[in-house]
Amino acid sequence: MADQFGHLPRGPRRMFQAAVWSYQGLRAAWLHESSFRLEVVLTLVLAPLGLWLGGSAVERVLLVGSLLLVMAAELLNSAIEAVIERYGPEHHELAGRAKDMGSAAVFVLLVNVAVSWGLILLPQLF
Repeated sequence: MADQFGHLPRGPRRMFQAAVWSYQGLRAAWLHESSFRLEVVLTLVLAPLGLWLGGSAVERVLLVGSLLLVMAAELLNSAIEAVIERYGPEHHELAGRAKDMGSAAVFVLLVNVAVSWGLILLPQLF
């Protein structure tokens, strides 16, 4: 039964269902998005390295967290692309702009990874 605002209660059953939907989204991204697979592999390689090389908890969070942000942005970018493709393959200026902006968001976060890793690890090397 919905509350006074129309929201369904968030009991254990709904939380489990939300976890199932999240798993389905991750599985779909893995099966259909080569960029997501590449980012997962890079994260599996770099995250342990970040945990090992980070000098403090904050550094470890920044090194690993920046990688996770890239994957989250890739999931959102893939969702945007899927919705646009749902409406047809013909070119539309706004559809192209939305796809380009989603891709740019992933790029910005990849730059964030490079900057974060560089600023944290380069001083340790010199």
